[in-house]
Amino acid sequence: MSTDMVKQKILQVVNDLPEGATFEDAIERLCFLAKVEEGLRQSDAGETVPHAEAVRQLLK
Repeated sequence: MSTDMVKQKILQVVNDLPEGATFEDAIERLCFLAKVEEGLRQSDAGETVPHAEAVRQLLK
């Protein structure tokens, strides 16, 4: 994603925060969106784990 697109997403997130939002609220939302973007990138690249393997890893 280009730096201009990232900047626009960041600005949109900040603009969409409620009036009483804190710095922590903004950071939490941005971190969440960054992780979602990374997950989508990994999925598009085929870097996924089959469901059964994910369950096995979680139950260790």
